[in-house]
Amino acid sequence: MGDSSKSQTSNWYNVLGIPKSASLSEICKAYKSLVKKWHPDRNPSNKIEAQAKFCSINEAYRALSLKKREEDILKNRGGGGEGNANPSNGERDAPTTPSTPEDLVPFSKVASRRCSTPIFFSQSAARIKPPPVQKKIACTLEELCLGCVKNIKITRDAIYSGLIVEEEELLTIHVQPGWKKGTEITFEGKGDEKPGTLPADLVFSVVEKKHPLFRRDGDDLELALEVPLVQALSGCTTPIPLLGGGQMTVSIDDIIYPGYEKKVPGQGMPISKQGNRGNLRLKFLVGFPAELSNDQRVQIVNILEGCSSSFD
Repeated sequence: MGDSSKSQTSNWYNVLGIPKSASLSEICKAYKSLVKKWHPDRNPSNKIEAQAKFCSINEAYRALSLKKREEDILKNRGGGGEGNANPSNGERDAPTTPSTPEDLVPFSKVASRRCSTPIFFSQSAARIKPPPVQKKIACTLEELCLGCVKNIKITRDAIYSGLIVEEEELLTIHVQPGWKKGTEITFEGKGDEKPGTLPADLVFSVVEKKHPLFRRDGDDLELALEVPLVQALSGCTTPIPLLGGGQMTVSIDDIIYPGYEKKVPGQGMPISKQGNRGNLRLKFLVGFPAELSNDQRVQIVNILEGCSSSFD
């Protein structure tokens, strides 16, 4: 009977992958890692094997943690004095672990971060859903024009087998052409999970990065161009850059006056769900000469005298 008991104890250490000299804190740490790895909900492709390992892990933890607590109690009693009979930190913090996922209840997040071992408590109230967790996702105008895929690593608190476990997860956001500032993408249940509540939703809100050349106005883009005065008066043909790369040539026969604007159809931002694009609006800055001779001034006056202005 004694040999059988010793053999079983050795097997429990093997199940948790720890040496026989492991402390209660080390037992809890091994348990925490293994229940997260072998929880049936995390192993849908081999659920039967995961369920068996999960039960073995819980059984081993329950037996070894109880054994270690009893050893600590005996050790403290042997030291003499009532003050030494108080349980150690490891004994107070160690949970009594249920054997199946259905029996498990969550524990205090604050306490779990103060110590290395989990603390369980009962939960009788109905679980409520907390407000969503708000985060920002910064996108360039090129990304919002052409679309892109963004992979975002998050860290969240999740409850597995009654334990609050900090886990990392990679979320994928497919940015669609035409998305605007303030567009929200919701991942249900991907926020922190706290005792007594359902996991919060995680909501990403699009933020537009400032572009060195273009400014967005709804579905249109604005681009400022500088032209010399002579071209503003006589007309010009000028290359203009396009968002996302490339360029096109624009011919202007009009007089370019203050406030003059030229629209290039179909070169703005994509219009979501319509398949077409807004306009590229060209706004001009006219470069005036810094100096003129008297003769040049006279010639300009003679040429422009009597011309109608944009204010007429």
